[in-house]
Amino acid sequence: MSEIIPVFLGADLNCYNFARAFHEAYGVESYAYGRYPMAPTKYSKIVHFTTVPDMDNEDTMLRILHEFAAQHTGKKLYLFGCTDDYAAMIIRRKAELPEYIAPGPAADLYTTVQKKAEFYEVCDKFGIPYPTTKVLTAPVEASELSAAKLGFAYPIIVKPSSSVDYWKFPFDGMKKVYTAKSPDEAAKIVRDIYASGYPDKMILQKMVPGGDDHMRVLTAFSDENGKVRAMCLGHTMVEEHTPHGLGNHAAIVTEDTTALPLVENIRRMLEDCHYTGFSNFDIKVGDDPTDFRVFEINLRQGRSNYYVTASGMNIARLVVEKWNNGGSDCVLNRNEVFWHHVPAQVAFTYTEDKALVEHARQLKAEGKEACSLLYKPDLAWNPVRYACVLEQLRRQFKKFKTYYPKKN
Repeated sequence: MSEIIPVFLGADLNCYNFARAFHEAYGVESYAYGRYPMAPTKYSKIVHFTTVPDMDNEDTMLRILHEFAAQHTGKKLYLFGCTDDYAAMIIRRKAELPEYIAPGPAADLYTTVQKKAEFYEVCDKFGIPYPTTKVLTAPVEASELSAAKLGFAYPIIVKPSSSVDYWKFPFDGMKKVYTAKSPDEAAKIVRDIYASGYPDKMILQKMVPGGDDHMRVLTAFSDENGKVRAMCLGHTMVEEHTPHGLGNHAAIVTEDTTALPLVENIRRMLEDCHYTGFSNFDIKVGDDPTDFRVFEINLRQGRSNYYVTASGMNIARLVVEKWNNGGSDCVLNRNEVFWHHVPAQVAFTYTEDKALVEHARQLKAEGKEACSLLYKPDLAWNPVRYACVLEQLRRQFKKFKTYYPKKN
C-alpha cells in the first residue's frame, strides 16, 4: 500500500495517533504541516513535520498542499485536519483540493452543526438530550443571569458556541471551558470573551453532576455516501486539567457501544444530515445512569482517536477501506481496552471511580492496553525520540499535581 500518503495539518497528539494508525495498518509514513512543532510528533520517524508559520492562512494552506501534491503525483493522498481550525479550513476549501481524499463534511454543514448553539437545534429534531442551555449574543448585566432567569442553579458552565472563532482571539486567563459560581462571575466571563473580539454566541449551561469519569466519548465514521460505517464508545477515566487542555481525554476504557441509548439517535442524525467523515461527540451521564447529555460534536477525529484504533477498529483502515466501497454495514465496537496518553499510574491515581480503575488494571494485566506515545517502531533505534517521549510522560505527574491537586 505504498501508494498511500497521509497528510495532516497540525502536530499534536491527534496527528500522532492517526499517523500511528496508518503506520500500523499499511507501514506508511505520514507528512504534517503546522505553525510550530509540538512534542507528540517531535523526532518521530513515522511523521515528517514541516513548520509553516502562517499555515493557518487559507491561501498558504492551498499553496503548500498543491505543491506537495505536485511532488507526489500518482499517489493516494489522504488529508486531515487535527484541530478545529485546520479541519474547518479543509472543509471550506475542499473543492479546491481535488488531488486529495479529504473525508470530512460538506461546507454547508459547518454552519449547521459545528457551533454548539446550532448543533443543539439539530439535536432537538432527533431526540438527542443536551444540558439545559441559555444562549447569549452579547454581554449582559449580571441581573439578567440570575438562577431564576436562567432556569437553573449555580454553579454553571460558560463556553463559546464556536471554538474555532474563540481561539483566534487570545487573552489572559483564557480557558477552554469556564465554571461560574455567581451571576457576577458569569457576566464577567462573557464580557471578557466578547472584549477579546470573539464574534459569535455564548453558551451558558446547567452543570451536569459528576467528575471526569462521568464523561463518555463517541467516535463515528461516515462514508462518502453519508452512511455511518463504524461507531466506538469510550468511558473517560480522567481528563487533562491544564487551562488550555481542560476536557481533553487522558485515559479511556472502551465499552460496548450498543449500551449507549443515544447511539441510534446520533446515527439517524448523521445520516439525515448526510454527514461524511469522522465525527466525535462529548457526552456526560449524570447521577441518573440513564440520563446521557451530549455536549458537542467535533467535525473531525478526536484528539484521543487512538482509543478507537486500540479497540481493534483501526481508523486508517476505516478511511482507506470503507470511504467509497459502496457498503452500508455499520460496525459498533464491543471490545474493551485501556487507552492512555499519560502514565498508567497517573490515570489510576486521579480517576475517581475506583471500580473503573480496577477494571482498567485488569485490562492492563490481560495485555488489553495501549499508550499512544509508546510505539516501538518509532522508538527503536531512535534515542532522541525515546528521551522526548519519556520526558513527556514524566511531566504529566507534575501537571496533574499542579492542576488537579484534589487527588493528591
